[in-house]
Order: sequence, then structure tokens, then C-alpha cells
Amino acid sequence: MHLELRHLRTIKAIHEAGGLARAAEVMNITQSALSHQIKGLEEQTQVELFIRRSKPLRLSAAGMRLLALAERVLPEIEAIEQDFAGLNSGRAGRLHIAIECHACFEWLFPVLEEFRKAWPDVDVDIRAGLSFDALTALQKEQVDLVISSDPEDLTGVEFSPLFDYEPVFVAAAKNPLAEKPYIDAKDFRDQTLITYPVERSKLDAFTELLGPAKVEPAAIRQVELTAVILLLVASNRGVSVLPDWVVREVKYNSDYITRPLTKEGLTRRLFAAIRQEDAAKPYMAHFIRLGRSIPVRLQRGASLST
Repeated sequence: MHLELRHLRTIKAIHEAGGLARAAEVMNITQSALSHQIKGLEEQTQVELFIRRSKPLRLSAAGMRLLALAERVLPEIEAIEQDFAGLNSGRAGRLHIAIECHACFEWLFPVLEEFRKAWPDVDVDIRAGLSFDALTALQKEQVDLVISSDPEDLTGVEFSPLFDYEPVFVAAAKNPLAEKPYIDAKDFRDQTLITYPVERSKLDAFTELLGPAKVEPAAIRQVELTAVILLLVASNRGVSVLPDWVVREVKYNSDYITRPLTKEGLTRRLFAAIRQEDAAKPYMAHFIRLGRSIPVRLQRGASLST
């Protein structure tokens, strides 16, 4: 039996219209063509699909089984057609994000909250890119965007700048380093440095300050959550280096002090790595625009509603 979608649509239309004439009108074909189609389908199935002696025209038991199939299959086909139409128009798509920055959740969630309002049909997911090679996954189309501070020259990948940030030293107000106007690498030699549980190559404290100066802190304590890091710092259990968007509130808290790293301060830049073929997608461009504006407002302590 060769069953086509048009056969399912025909069965459904006749059932809902209650007769061939009305169904033909709804389907915008002649009644003769519709009758011919039904006859051909019944010859294929070798069963009668309609009780022709009834008025209005009713489906037979075999016809009802075919109707049940139509009511299951046709909505799924229509949904797929709508999805494809959305993809073709740029309204729908996939945005699976990998993060090479442990603290980026602090600004990424507000960005995604604005993004979902504008692009409800885009499938969004987030993966911590610290447990796998995020940029290789991007090239293999396993993810669609990577948040990174380390741009590379990769075939088919472009790094769009998002915003600059300052890695900031954070300590308890009663820590002796609170007396200093800025912090140098040597100041960490007698301090416990509290970091996220990631390799040193992903931590600004090591890549920008301690590594080049060949300085080791007295101890290193790894903590998963930003809130716990700040709690330990406030208790003078150690010091930390965090992005400025993380410490925007604690710098006004009397339990903490924040200081620049080095006399001149340090500046880093975050990038959104995407495949070049995706750069023209409207939702991708909008996400990058949001990723450039909302974090800067958070850095300045501005309300997202302003």
C-alpha cells in the first residue's frame, strides 16, 4: 500500500466536512477529482473507507483507523513545516553555548533573559566549556557559540569582541593588604588564593599576574560557587581575583576591599566565538549585541530596566 500525506488530509477533510462536495470546496479541488482519489485509495487498501448509504457521509471502521492515523501524523508534519519555515526566515534555530569562563554565568543569565523574549523559537542551551575542548566542539557543530577570553586563529571561526573587564583583587576589610592602593604579584606569597576549580590557564590571576612573575601563593583553595568564594573572603579565609562584574556589589560592602592588580590595573576582553557561516543569522547577531551591552551595564551597577 502506498499511503501519501494527501490521502490522510483527504480522509480528515471529508470527515470534518461531512460530505464530498463540501470537502472538495475546502480542499480547492473538484468533487470528481476527490472521488477519484478516494476510489484509488480504496483499491489500494482493498477495503471500503466510507459508508456511502449514510447521510452525512460517514467513515467505515477502516476509515476511522485511517482518520486516527491522520490525526496523529498531520499535526506533527505541520509542526515540522512551521519549524522549517522559522529556520528559513531566521526566526528559529539553535544556540548552544559553551563557556570557558566560570564566572560568566553572572552576566550571561541576564543576557539570555532578554534574548528569550525576542527569540522564543530559538533552542538555547548552556554547557560549561571547561570540561571539554569547546572550540573544537564549535567547529564540529556540537555547540554554536563559545564565550572565551583567548581568541585563536581557527578555520571557519570568528571571534566577535563582547566587552572589556578588569580582574579585581578581593579581600576581607581586615586583611593587611587592605592598606595597599593596588596589589602586586609578590603580595600573594603569604595569602591563600581562592579560585574556581579550573586549570590555571583559565584563571586571570595566574595568566596575567602570578605566572609571568613566577610567584606562587601560600596556598590555593578551589571553590565551585562565587557566593561561597565571597563568603570565605569575607571571613578572611583567603583572597580572590574576580571579574569586575562579579564584585560590583561587594565593593560597597564594609566586609570587603577591592583593589586593582598592579599600579596600572589589568584589562581583559571577552569574545563570542561563532562559525563564520552563522554570523549572518539574525538571532546570533542579536545575542552578540546583548552580550556587548548588558554586561557593561552590570559593570556600572546600572539597572537592566533603564
